[in-house]
Amino acid sequence: MRPPYDFILHAGPTELKRLDGFVHRTFNGVDLRHFIRGLRHVYAQHGGLEEAFLEDGELGDMASAISRFKSRFFEPRHQSRTQKHVADPMKGSNAKRINMYLRWMVRPDDRGVDLGLWKHITPAQLMVPLDVHTGRVGRELGLLKRTQDDWKAVEELTAALRAFDPKDPVKYDIALFALGVEAGRK
Repeated sequence: MRPPYDFILHAGPTELKRLDGFVHRTFNGVDLRHFIRGLRHVYAQHGGLEEAFLEDGELGDMASAISRFKSRFFEPRHQSRTQKHVADPMKGSNAKRINMYLRWMVRPDDRGVDLGLWKHITPAQLMVPLDVHTGRVGRELGLLKRTQDDWKAVEELTAALRAFDPKDPVKYDIALFALGVEAGRK
C-alpha cells in the first residue's frame, strides 16, 4: 500500500479504477477519483495545497481564497456533481469543513489539536468553522445576531472573536463547539 501523498501523485488508471466501488453517503468513487486528480493538479500546477489558496503569495480575504482553491481544484475535467462536495463562500456557504481544515493546517501545534504545518496563512486570517453548535452558543453569548449559519454569520462571529484575540480568533472554536454539544445533550 502506498503512502497517501505518493498515491495522489502517482496512482495510475488501474489503481484509480479500484476506487469505483467506494461510497460514503453522497460521495462515491467518481468523486474520489476526481479528488485525487484535483489534488494532483493542485500540486503540479499551483505548488501545493496551501499555495492553491494564495494569489501571488497573498491570501486576500478568506472567502475569495476558498473560492480560488475550489476553482483551481476543479480545473481538471470532472463531473459537475462532484463540485457539491467542496463549499464556496462566494455562494453563501459557511464552508465549515474547509475552515476546519485550514484551522488544523495553520494554527500552531502547541496544544495537541492543530498541526501548524502551513506558514503563508496566519491564524489571524482564519475564519471560524461555523456549525449548529458554534452558531447556537455564539447567539446565546451575544456574539452572533444573524440567524442563518451562512458565510455572513461566519464573518460576524469571527469578527466578534477577533475582539478577544485579533491574532488568533479561531482559538475559541473548540470551546464554543463543546459548549454547544454539551447543551444539546441536556
